[in-house]
Amino acid sequence: MARILCVDDEPAVLAMLEDSLARAGHVPVTANGVAEALQALASGGVELIITDFKMPGLSGLDLLSLLQRDGHDIPLIMLTGHASIEHAVAAIKAGAIDYITKPIRAQQLELAVDQALEVVRLRNENEALKQEVMSLRNERQIIGDSGPMRRVLQTVTMAARTRATVLLEGESGTGKELVARALHDQSDRRERAFVTLNCAAMPEGLIESSLFGHEKGAFTGAVRQVAGAFERAHRGTLLLDEISEMRLDLQAKLLRVLQEQEFERVGGTSAIRVDVRIIATTNRDLSAEAAAGTFRQDLYYRLSVVPIWIPPLRERRDDIPLLATRFALRASEELRKQVQGFSAGALELLQRHHWPGNVRELQHAVERAVIMSSEPILQAHHFELAGYRRPSLEASAAAAADAAIIPDGAVILNTLNVDEAERQLIERAMHVSGGNRTKAAELLGISIRTLRNKLNH
Repeated sequence: MARILCVDDEPAVLAMLEDSLARAGHVPVTANGVAEALQALASGGVELIITDFKMPGLSGLDLLSLLQRDGHDIPLIMLTGHASIEHAVAAIKAGAIDYITKPIRAQQLELAVDQALEVVRLRNENEALKQEVMSLRNERQIIGDSGPMRRVLQTVTMAARTRATVLLEGESGTGKELVARALHDQSDRRERAFVTLNCAAMPEGLIESSLFGHEKGAFTGAVRQVAGAFERAHRGTLLLDEISEMRLDLQAKLLRVLQEQEFERVGGTSAIRVDVRIIATTNRDLSAEAAAGTFRQDLYYRLSVVPIWIPPLRERRDDIPLLATRFALRASEELRKQVQGFSAGALELLQRHHWPGNVRELQHAVERAVIMSSEPILQAHHFELAGYRRPSLEASAAAAADAAIIPDGAVILNTLNVDEAERQLIERAMHVSGGNRTKAAELLGISIRTLRNKLNH
Protein backbone atom coordinates (compact mmCIF):
# COMPACT_ATOMS: atom_id res chain seq x y z
CA MET A 1 0.00 0.00 0.00
CA ALA A 2 1.36 3.40 -1.00
CA ARG A 3 0.22 7.02 -0.79
CA ILE A 4 -0.05 8.17 -4.44
CA LEU A 5 -0.67 11.76 -5.60
CA CYS A 6 -2.80 12.05 -8.76
CA VAL A 7 -2.71 15.38 -10.65
CA ASP A 8 -5.12 16.15 -13.52
CA ASP A 9 -7.48 18.97 -14.46
CA GLU A 10 -10.18 16.54 -15.68
CA PRO A 11 -12.47 15.34 -12.83
CA ALA A 12 -13.35 12.16 -14.74
CA VAL A 13 -9.68 11.14 -15.05
CA LEU A 14 -9.07 11.87 -11.37
CA ALA A 15 -12.11 9.77 -10.41
CA MET A 16 -10.89 6.86 -12.55
CA LEU A 17 -7.36 7.05 -11.05
CA GLU A 18 -8.74 7.31 -7.52
CA ASP A 19 -11.04 4.30 -7.96
CA SER A 20 -8.42 2.08 -9.66
CA LEU A 21 -5.72 2.84 -7.11
CA ALA A 22 -8.05 2.31 -4.16
CA ARG A 23 -9.10 -1.06 -5.60
CA ALA A 24 -5.41 -2.00 -5.81
CA GLY A 25 -5.01 -1.25 -2.11
CA HIS A 26 -3.29 2.16 -2.36
CA VAL A 27 -4.20 5.51 -0.81
CA PRO A 28 -4.88 8.03 -3.62
CA VAL A 29 -4.61 11.80 -3.04
CA THR A 30 -6.02 14.02 -5.79
CA ALA A 31 -5.10 17.50 -7.05
CA ASN A 32 -6.59 19.37 -10.02
CA GLY A 33 -3.38 21.24 -10.82
CA VAL A 34 0.26 21.87 -9.94
CA ALA A 35 -0.55 24.37 -7.17
CA GLU A 36 -2.75 21.88 -5.31
CA ALA A 37 -0.16 19.15 -5.92
CA LEU A 38 2.55 21.22 -4.21
CA GLN A 39 0.26 21.77 -1.22
CA ALA A 40 -0.37 18.01 -0.96
CA LEU A 41 3.37 17.32 -1.15
CA ALA A 42 3.98 19.73 1.73
CA SER A 43 2.01 17.43 4.04
CA GLY A 44 4.49 14.61 3.28
CA GLY A 45 4.12 10.87 2.88
CA VAL A 46 3.70 10.81 -0.91
CA GLU A 47 5.58 7.86 -2.46
CA LEU A 48 4.53 8.22 -6.11
CA ILE A 49 3.06 10.93 -8.37
CA ILE A 50 0.85 10.39 -11.42
CA THR A 51 0.32 13.61 -13.38
CA ASP A 52 -1.13 14.70 -16.69
CA PHE A 53 1.33 16.28 -19.10
CA LYS A 54 -0.95 19.00 -20.49
CA MET A 55 -2.90 21.12 -17.98
CA PRO A 56 -3.99 24.77 -17.85
CA GLY A 57 -1.23 26.94 -16.42
CA LEU A 58 1.68 24.84 -15.23
CA SER A 59 2.16 21.49 -17.01
CA GLY A 60 3.23 18.10 -15.76
CA LEU A 61 6.71 18.90 -17.08
CA ASP A 62 6.72 22.05 -14.93
CA LEU A 63 5.73 19.98 -11.90
CA LEU A 64 8.63 17.62 -12.59
CA SER A 65 11.01 20.59 -12.78
CA LEU A 66 9.70 22.01 -9.48
CA LEU A 67 10.15 18.65 -7.76
CA GLN A 68 13.78 18.49 -8.84
CA ARG A 69 14.37 22.12 -7.83
CA ASP A 70 12.96 21.55 -4.34
CA GLY A 71 14.84 18.27 -3.83
CA HIS A 72 11.81 15.93 -3.83
CA ASP A 73 13.10 12.46 -4.74
CA ILE A 74 9.67 11.06 -5.66
CA PRO A 75 9.16 8.96 -8.81
CA LEU A 76 6.67 10.38 -11.31
CA ILE A 77 4.53 8.71 -13.98
CA MET A 78 3.43 11.04 -16.81
CA LEU A 79 0.00 10.77 -18.49
CA THR A 80 0.08 11.75 -22.17
CA GLY A 81 -2.34 11.84 -25.05
CA HIS A 82 -2.18 8.86 -27.42
CA ALA A 83 -1.01 11.09 -30.26
CA SER A 84 1.60 12.90 -28.13
CA ILE A 85 4.42 10.38 -27.86
CA GLU A 86 6.87 13.29 -28.17
CA HIS A 87 5.50 14.51 -24.82
CA ALA A 88 6.25 11.12 -23.27
CA VAL A 89 9.80 11.18 -24.61
CA ALA A 90 10.31 14.70 -23.24
CA ALA A 91 9.00 13.59 -19.84
CA ILE A 92 11.34 10.58 -19.65
CA LYS A 93 14.30 12.76 -20.62
CA ALA A 94 13.30 15.23 -17.90
CA GLY A 95 13.31 12.52 -15.23
CA ALA A 96 9.90 10.81 -15.25
CA ILE A 97 10.11 7.14 -14.32
CA ASP A 98 7.40 6.00 -16.80
CA TYR A 99 4.50 7.25 -18.92
CA ILE A 100 0.94 6.05 -19.64
CA THR A 101 -1.02 7.02 -22.76
CA LYS A 102 -4.66 8.02 -22.54
CA PRO A 103 -7.26 6.57 -22.47
CA ILE A 104 -6.01 4.88 -19.29
CA ARG A 105 -6.62 1.16 -18.85
CA ALA A 106 -6.82 -0.12 -15.26
CA GLN A 107 -4.48 -3.07 -15.92
CA GLN A 108 -1.88 -0.80 -17.55
CA LEU A 109 -2.10 1.63 -14.63
CA GLU A 110 -1.69 -1.09 -12.02
CA LEU A 111 1.38 -2.53 -13.79
CA ALA A 112 3.04 0.90 -14.13
CA VAL A 113 2.38 1.69 -10.45
CA ASP A 114 3.77 -1.67 -9.28
CA GLN A 115 6.93 -1.18 -11.32
CA ALA A 116 7.42 2.37 -10.06
CA LEU A 117 6.97 1.32 -6.42
CA GLU A 118 9.47 -1.49 -6.95
CA VAL A 119 11.96 1.13 -8.12
CA VAL A 120 11.25 3.08 -4.92
CA ARG A 121 11.87 -0.05 -2.84
CA LEU A 122 15.13 -0.79 -4.65
CA ARG A 123 16.29 2.82 -4.23
CA ASN A 124 15.60 2.68 -0.49
CA GLU A 125 17.32 -0.68 -0.18
CA ASN A 126 20.33 0.60 -2.14
CA GLU A 127 20.55 3.66 0.09
CA ALA A 128 20.41 1.45 3.20
CA LEU A 129 23.20 -0.72 1.78
CA LYS A 130 25.29 2.37 1.03
CA GLN A 131 24.83 3.54 4.63
CA GLU A 132 25.83 0.10 5.88
CA VAL A 133 28.96 0.10 3.70
CA MET A 134 29.87 3.58 4.93
CA SER A 135 29.34 2.42 8.51
CA LEU A 136 31.63 -0.56 7.97
CA ARG A 137 34.28 1.65 6.38
CA ASN A 138 34.05 4.04 9.31
CA GLU A 139 34.53 1.09 11.67
CA ARG A 140 37.67 0.19 9.71
CA GLN A 141 38.97 3.76 9.74
CA ILE A 142 42.45 4.06 11.20
CA ILE A 143 42.39 6.50 14.10
CA GLY A 144 45.54 8.48 14.76
CA ASP A 145 47.22 11.80 14.04
CA SER A 146 50.54 11.25 15.80
CA GLY A 147 53.79 11.48 13.87
CA PRO A 148 54.36 7.68 13.74
CA MET A 149 50.82 7.04 12.47
CA ARG A 150 51.00 9.82 9.87
CA ARG A 151 54.08 8.11 8.45
CA VAL A 152 52.24 4.76 8.37
CA LEU A 153 49.22 6.29 6.61
CA GLN A 154 51.44 8.05 4.08
CA THR A 155 53.14 4.77 3.20
CA VAL A 156 49.75 3.01 2.98
CA THR A 157 48.48 5.64 0.52
CA MET A 158 51.52 5.23 -1.74
CA ALA A 159 51.64 1.41 -1.55
CA ALA A 160 47.90 0.92 -2.06
CA ARG A 161 48.08 2.17 -5.65
CA THR A 162 50.47 -0.62 -6.61
CA ARG A 163 50.25 -4.41 -6.54
CA ALA A 164 53.49 -4.67 -4.52
CA THR A 165 53.57 -7.23 -1.70
CA VAL A 166 53.40 -5.55 1.73
CA LEU A 167 54.77 -6.91 5.01
CA LEU A 168 53.10 -5.44 8.11
CA GLU A 169 55.25 -5.84 11.21
CA GLY A 170 54.35 -4.95 14.77
CA GLU A 171 53.33 -6.24 18.17
CA SER A 172 50.03 -8.04 18.73
CA GLY A 173 47.10 -5.67 19.07
CA THR A 174 48.60 -2.77 17.12
CA GLY A 175 46.03 -2.95 14.32
CA LYS A 176 47.90 -4.71 11.51
CA GLU A 177 44.70 -6.15 10.00
CA LEU A 178 43.13 -2.68 10.03
CA VAL A 179 46.10 -1.36 8.03
CA ALA A 180 45.78 -4.31 5.64
CA ARG A 181 42.12 -3.40 5.12
CA ALA A 182 43.12 0.20 4.40
CA LEU A 183 45.59 -1.00 1.75
CA HIS A 184 42.82 -2.99 0.09
CA ASP A 185 40.15 -0.27 0.38
CA GLN A 186 42.44 2.34 -1.19
CA SER A 187 43.51 0.08 -4.06
CA ASP A 188 41.86 -0.56 -7.43
CA ARG A 189 40.92 -3.99 -6.04
CA ARG A 190 38.54 -2.52 -3.46
CA GLU A 191 35.45 -4.00 -5.16
CA ARG A 192 37.01 -7.49 -5.18
CA ALA A 193 37.44 -10.02 -2.37
CA PHE A 194 39.54 -9.43 0.72
CA VAL A 195 40.43 -12.88 2.06
CA THR A 196 42.17 -13.48 5.40
CA LEU A 197 44.06 -16.63 6.35
CA ASN A 198 45.51 -16.92 9.86
CA CYS A 199 48.59 -19.12 9.49
CA ALA A 200 48.89 -19.56 13.27
CA ALA A 201 45.30 -20.62 13.90
CA MET A 202 45.07 -23.29 11.18
CA PRO A 203 45.89 -26.92 12.04
CA GLU A 204 49.19 -27.73 10.35
CA GLY A 205 47.70 -30.49 8.21
CA LEU A 206 45.13 -28.13 6.71
CA ILE A 207 47.21 -25.05 5.93
CA GLU A 208 48.14 -26.22 2.42
CA SER A 209 44.52 -27.06 1.62
CA SER A 210 43.41 -23.72 3.05
CA LEU A 211 45.88 -21.89 0.82
CA PHE A 212 45.52 -23.80 -2.43
CA GLY A 213 42.28 -25.79 -2.07
CA HIS A 214 41.93 -29.50 -2.74
CA GLU A 215 40.35 -31.92 -5.17
CA LYS A 216 37.68 -34.42 -4.23
CA GLY A 217 39.34 -37.50 -2.73
CA ALA A 218 42.70 -35.76 -2.19
CA PHE A 219 42.70 -36.99 1.42
CA THR A 220 40.39 -38.64 3.93
CA GLY A 221 37.35 -36.43 4.37
CA ALA A 222 37.79 -34.56 1.08
CA VAL A 223 34.31 -35.35 -0.20
CA ARG A 224 34.19 -32.47 -2.70
CA GLN A 225 36.39 -30.00 -4.54
CA VAL A 226 37.18 -26.92 -2.43
CA ALA A 227 38.68 -23.61 -3.57
CA GLY A 228 41.51 -22.30 -1.41
CA ALA A 229 42.30 -18.78 -0.27
CA PHE A 230 44.24 -17.95 -3.45
CA GLU A 231 41.30 -18.84 -5.70
CA ARG A 232 38.81 -16.97 -3.54
CA ALA A 233 41.06 -13.88 -3.58
CA HIS A 234 41.46 -13.87 -7.38
CA ARG A 235 41.75 -10.23 -8.57
CA GLY A 236 41.51 -9.18 -4.92
CA THR A 237 43.72 -9.19 -1.85
CA LEU A 238 44.94 -12.08 0.31
CA LEU A 239 46.03 -11.33 3.86
CA LEU A 240 48.39 -13.95 5.29
CA ASP A 241 48.16 -13.28 9.02
CA GLU A 242 51.05 -14.46 11.23
CA ILE A 243 53.10 -15.56 8.21
CA SER A 244 56.02 -16.42 10.51
CA GLU A 245 54.10 -19.51 11.69
CA MET A 246 54.08 -21.15 8.25
CA ARG A 247 56.09 -24.37 7.82
CA LEU A 248 59.30 -24.16 5.78
CA ASP A 249 58.06 -26.62 3.14
CA LEU A 250 54.92 -24.53 2.60
CA GLN A 251 57.03 -21.39 2.45
CA ALA A 252 58.71 -22.82 -0.67
CA LYS A 253 55.31 -23.46 -2.31
CA LEU A 254 54.11 -19.99 -1.36
CA LEU A 255 57.22 -18.45 -2.91
CA ARG A 256 56.52 -20.28 -6.18
CA VAL A 257 52.96 -18.96 -6.28
CA LEU A 258 54.12 -15.41 -5.60
CA GLN A 259 56.66 -15.63 -8.41
CA GLU A 260 54.57 -17.45 -11.01
CA GLN A 261 51.01 -16.54 -9.95
CA GLU A 262 49.90 -20.13 -10.41
CA PHE A 263 49.48 -23.25 -8.27
CA GLU A 264 47.84 -26.67 -8.13
CA ARG A 265 45.16 -27.76 -5.69
CA VAL A 266 46.08 -30.50 -3.23
CA GLY A 267 45.54 -33.72 -5.16
CA GLY A 268 45.29 -31.84 -8.45
CA THR A 269 47.41 -31.88 -11.60
CA SER A 270 46.20 -28.78 -13.45
CA ALA A 271 47.85 -25.39 -12.90
CA ILE A 272 45.49 -22.61 -11.84
CA ARG A 273 46.50 -19.03 -12.64
CA VAL A 274 45.48 -16.23 -10.30
CA ASP A 275 45.93 -12.50 -9.89
CA VAL A 276 46.26 -11.86 -6.16
CA ARG A 277 47.79 -9.01 -4.17
CA ILE A 278 49.53 -10.36 -1.05
CA ILE A 279 49.72 -8.66 2.33
CA ALA A 280 51.46 -10.51 5.18
CA THR A 281 51.63 -9.74 8.90
CA THR A 282 53.95 -10.83 11.69
CA ASN A 283 54.54 -9.87 15.32
CA ARG A 284 58.11 -11.19 15.17
CA ASP A 285 61.39 -9.89 13.73
CA LEU A 286 61.16 -11.70 10.40
CA SER A 287 64.49 -10.40 9.12
CA ALA A 288 66.23 -11.91 12.18
CA GLU A 289 64.40 -15.21 11.65
CA ALA A 290 65.41 -15.21 7.99
CA ALA A 291 69.05 -14.60 9.00
CA ALA A 292 68.81 -17.44 11.56
CA GLY A 293 67.35 -19.86 8.99
CA THR A 294 63.96 -20.33 10.69
CA PHE A 295 62.25 -18.44 7.86
CA ARG A 296 63.19 -18.57 4.16
CA GLN A 297 65.28 -15.56 3.19
CA ASP A 298 64.04 -15.55 -0.41
CA LEU A 299 60.42 -15.53 0.77
CA TYR A 300 61.19 -12.77 3.27
CA TYR A 301 62.61 -10.56 0.51
CA ARG A 302 59.62 -11.35 -1.72
CA LEU A 303 57.14 -10.45 1.03
CA SER A 304 58.87 -7.30 2.23
CA VAL A 305 58.83 -5.32 -1.00
CA VAL A 306 57.05 -2.64 1.04
CA PRO A 307 57.67 -3.21 4.77
CA ILE A 308 55.49 -1.19 7.15
CA TRP A 309 56.19 -1.10 10.90
CA ILE A 310 53.04 -0.48 12.97
CA PRO A 311 54.14 1.35 16.11
CA PRO A 312 52.99 0.09 19.53
CA LEU A 313 50.54 2.28 21.41
CA ARG A 314 53.20 3.42 23.90
CA GLU A 315 55.01 5.09 20.97
CA ARG A 316 51.90 6.97 19.82
CA ARG A 317 50.43 8.18 23.13
CA ASP A 318 49.03 11.32 21.46
CA ASP A 319 46.51 9.05 19.69
CA ILE A 320 45.14 7.56 22.91
CA PRO A 321 42.45 10.24 23.53
CA LEU A 322 41.10 9.84 19.97
CA LEU A 323 41.09 6.04 20.18
CA ALA A 324 39.58 5.97 23.65
CA THR A 325 36.81 8.36 22.61
CA ARG A 326 35.94 6.23 19.59
CA PHE A 327 35.81 3.08 21.73
CA ALA A 328 33.76 4.80 24.46
CA LEU A 329 31.15 6.17 22.03
CA ARG A 330 30.83 2.82 20.28
CA ALA A 331 30.48 0.92 23.56
CA SER A 332 27.98 3.39 25.00
CA GLU A 333 25.86 3.09 21.86
CA GLU A 334 25.88 -0.70 22.02
CA LEU A 335 25.12 -0.67 25.77
CA ARG A 336 22.58 2.17 25.43
CA LYS A 337 24.46 4.36 27.87
CA GLN A 338 25.07 8.11 27.72
CA VAL A 339 28.85 8.22 28.07
CA GLN A 340 30.14 11.47 26.58
CA GLY A 341 33.85 11.50 27.32
CA PHE A 342 36.66 11.32 29.87
CA SER A 343 37.81 13.39 32.81
CA ALA A 344 41.31 14.89 32.67
CA GLY A 345 42.47 12.39 35.29
CA ALA A 346 41.16 9.44 33.30
CA LEU A 347 42.91 10.61 30.12
CA GLU A 348 46.15 11.15 32.04
CA LEU A 349 45.94 7.63 33.41
CA LEU A 350 45.32 6.17 29.94
CA GLN A 351 48.17 8.12 28.37
CA ARG A 352 50.68 7.05 31.01
CA HIS A 353 49.79 3.36 30.99
CA HIS A 354 52.31 1.09 29.20
CA TRP A 355 49.67 -0.81 27.17
CA PRO A 356 51.51 -4.09 26.51
CA GLY A 357 48.37 -5.28 24.69
CA ASN A 358 48.35 -2.12 22.55
CA VAL A 359 45.15 -0.83 20.92
CA ARG A 360 43.26 -4.06 21.61
CA GLU A 361 43.98 -3.74 25.33
CA LEU A 362 42.90 -0.08 25.31
CA GLN A 363 39.63 -1.00 23.61
CA HIS A 364 38.83 -3.67 26.21
CA ALA A 365 39.79 -1.31 29.05
CA VAL A 366 37.46 1.40 27.77
CA GLU A 367 34.62 -1.06 27.22
CA ARG A 368 34.98 -2.31 30.81
CA ALA A 369 34.97 1.27 32.10
CA VAL A 370 31.78 2.05 30.18
CA ILE A 371 30.15 -1.03 31.70
CA MET A 372 31.24 -0.03 35.20
CA SER A 373 30.24 3.61 34.86
CA SER A 374 26.88 5.16 35.66
CA GLU A 375 28.13 8.68 34.85
CA PRO A 376 28.33 10.53 31.51
CA ILE A 377 32.05 11.29 32.03
CA LEU A 378 34.44 8.38 32.63
CA GLN A 379 36.64 8.93 35.68
CA ALA A 380 40.01 7.43 36.64
CA HIS A 381 38.40 5.21 39.27
CA HIS A 382 36.38 3.43 36.59
CA PHE A 383 39.67 2.12 35.22
CA GLU A 384 40.94 1.28 38.70
CA LEU A 385 38.02 -1.12 38.98
CA ALA A 386 39.33 -2.80 35.83
CA GLY A 387 42.77 -3.28 37.43
CA TYR A 388 44.47 -0.04 36.41
CA ARG A 389 46.47 2.15 38.80
CA ARG A 390 46.48 5.90 39.18
CA PRO A 391 49.07 7.76 37.06
CA SER A 392 51.26 8.42 40.11
CA LEU A 393 51.74 4.68 40.56
CA GLU A 394 52.22 3.88 36.88
CA ALA A 395 55.93 4.66 36.73
CA SER A 396 56.70 2.45 39.71
CA ALA A 397 54.57 -0.33 38.20
CA ALA A 398 56.52 -0.11 34.92
CA ALA A 399 59.80 -0.18 36.83
CA ALA A 400 58.63 -3.23 38.77
CA ALA A 401 57.75 -4.96 35.50
CA ASP A 402 61.17 -4.13 34.02
CA ALA A 403 62.86 -5.61 37.09
CA ALA A 404 60.55 -8.60 37.27
CA ILE A 405 63.22 -11.21 36.57
CA ILE A 406 65.80 -12.18 39.19
CA PRO A 407 69.08 -14.05 38.58
CA ASP A 408 67.81 -17.53 39.35
CA GLY A 409 65.25 -17.28 36.55
CA ALA A 410 62.16 -16.79 38.70
CA VAL A 411 59.63 -14.09 37.83
CA ILE A 412 58.32 -11.57 40.34
CA LEU A 413 54.64 -10.86 39.65
CA ASN A 414 53.14 -7.55 40.69
CA THR A 415 49.56 -8.81 40.50
CA LEU A 416 47.35 -11.53 41.95
CA ASN A 417 45.13 -11.53 38.88
CA VAL A 418 45.60 -14.89 37.12
CA ASP A 419 45.05 -13.54 33.59
CA GLU A 420 47.49 -10.67 34.17
CA ALA A 421 50.08 -13.01 35.71
CA GLU A 422 49.78 -15.37 32.73
CA ARG A 423 50.25 -12.46 30.33
CA GLN A 424 53.42 -11.35 32.16
CA LEU A 425 54.84 -14.88 32.09
CA ILE A 426 54.16 -15.23 28.37
CA GLU A 427 55.73 -11.83 27.65
CA ARG A 428 58.83 -12.77 29.64
CA ALA A 429 59.13 -16.15 27.92
CA MET A 430 58.84 -14.53 24.50
CA HIS A 431 61.52 -12.01 25.49
CA VAL A 432 63.93 -14.64 26.80
CA SER A 433 63.41 -16.84 23.72
CA GLY A 434 64.00 -13.91 21.36
CA GLY A 435 60.49 -14.21 19.95
CA ASN A 436 60.81 -17.93 19.15
CA ARG A 437 57.42 -19.41 20.02
CA THR A 438 58.66 -22.99 20.17
CA LYS A 439 61.31 -22.11 22.77
CA ALA A 440 58.84 -19.91 24.66
CA ALA A 441 56.33 -22.77 24.83
CA GLU A 442 59.04 -25.06 26.23
CA LEU A 443 59.95 -22.49 28.91
CA LEU A 444 56.29 -22.16 29.87
CA GLY A 445 55.65 -25.89 29.84
CA ILE A 446 52.76 -25.66 27.37
CA SER A 447 52.24 -26.78 23.78
CA ILE A 448 53.03 -24.47 20.86
CA ARG A 449 49.36 -24.58 19.84
CA THR A 450 48.24 -23.44 23.29
CA LEU A 451 50.76 -20.60 23.17
CA ARG A 452 49.56 -19.56 19.71
CA ASN A 453 45.96 -19.43 20.93
CA LYS A 454 46.90 -17.33 23.95
CA LEU A 455 48.94 -14.88 21.87
CA ASN A 456 46.14 -14.51 19.33
CA HIS A 457 43.46 -14.05 22.00
